[in-house]
Amino acid sequence: QVQLVESGGGLVQAGGSLRLSCAASGRTFSDYGMGWFRQAPGKEREFVAAISRTGYMTYYADSVKGRFTISRDNAKNTVSLQMNSLKPEDTAVYLCAARLQAARGSVTLRQDQYEYWGQGTQVTVSS
Repeated sequence: QVQLVESGGGLVQAGGSLRLSCAASGRTFSDYGMGWFRQAPGKEREFVAAISRTGYMTYYADSVKGRFTISRDNAKNTVSLQMNSLKPEDTAVYLCAARLQAARGSVTLRQDQYEYWGQGTQVTVSS
């Protein structure tokens, strides 16, 4: 089992920044590819960003590319999402997810392939 706990959400004005963190425990963190997803009220959960086991490979949804940065610290068992130039449409609950991954350089975009999920942290961007 892997336990994931997100933090760092809050209320921010459009154009502002937030940094989300996800702390993992329970298994060897570096064995897992990590991802961030978000779910806005009345909408389906959507992919935001993913990072490989080593951190060398990353992938972003088009809607956040150039504004968000995913990173990980395998020594501290954490994955982060730096969010800049926030827009009201970024308002959502943000969740981190983990997938046991054999390939060190792979990233996973499909949410149904992730095995573990956190509870989420609310991000609200006011206009």
